Amino acid sequence: MDKMGVITSFIHNIVVFNIPLLYGTVGEIVVEKSGSLNLGVEGTMAVGAIFGYVFGCYANSLGVGILTAFIMGALCGLLFAVLTVSLQANQNITGLTLTTFGLGIYFFVGNGLKAVSWPMMSDYENIKNGFEDISIPLLSEIPIIGRGLFSHNILVYFGIGIAVLMWWYLKHTTWGLRLRAIGENPAAADSVGINVKLMKYIHICLGCGIMGIGGYYMGLNMSGSFNSSCWINGYGWIAVALVIFANWNPSLAILGTFVFGFFNTLRVSGSSLALAFPNALGWLAKIPTQLYQALPFIITAIVLVVTSVRNKRSNSGLPAALGLNYFREER
Repeated sequence: MDKMGVITSFIHNIVVFNIPLLYGTVGEIVVEKSGSLNLGVEGTMAVGAIFGYVFGCYANSLGVGILTAFIMGALCGLLFAVLTVSLQANQNITGLTLTTFGLGIYFFVGNGLKAVSWPMMSDYENIKNGFEDISIPLLSEIPIIGRGLFSHNILVYFGIGIAVLMWWYLKHTTWGLRLRAIGENPAAADSVGINVKLMKYIHICLGCGIMGIGGYYMGLNMSGSFNSSCWINGYGWIAVALVIFANWNPSLAILGTFVFGFFNTLRVSGSSLALAFPNALGWLAKIPTQLYQALPFIITAIVLVVTSVRNKRSNSGLPAALGLNYFREER
């Protein structure tokens, strides 16, 4: 057995599993920096996934799929913004409702098309070819880690680019500074002329649009195979927890999602590692499959506890006004 090949494949799969989490986490960070807590990440990703996949296939264009996924995710964000920013609805309940609503749309559209004619990814050449791995010259030739880290599809590079761009936007631009001010104290931001409502609308839609692209990635990663379970499969909930783990920092989200990608990869590659390294890792083969499936969620719970304690003891990126509706007349 090619032991180095097993390690390379393991590293490669970590990135494959962590990227949809990265889209969801960065999108939620953008939303939460505006002071809004959106627990509807799972539903938003599901809506972006199903519409992005279907429209992308029918247009036979990866770009159309990405754009559609972004627009549909943004529309979910618009619905959330109307209810919580304009109508002052409870953010927690609205987010949970959005998840139920999004999953309902996902299965309604998916089952409806499956009953007629489900578009198979393999039938659309531009989608299939557009999702193939692209090797970065020189870096992809590094032994062991080269192909694992630097040979991926365009959506992987796009997701990392978005994370870096959002970090720069929040930290080094005027609009990013205004957004952070709104998340900390919307009344003070309003008093200096910042349009709080408009900024919230824009960034809630932007963040949810990013989530939608993450959902589309998951659909493509599963070759568009529609069945009784949702493509998102709980990733939206993990993304919400990863926002805390990343301390509301998009650049740290890259590291945080990589860690979670590692544990998720153990579920599918643990047996391969056990066969390749029986003396050191043979014990991996004895772990029940059910524990592997639950592991990402167990780690999520642990991370929530640890980071909550950490944030109380040190500087936290938690927006002070997170989850609190702002009503201008009550200033």
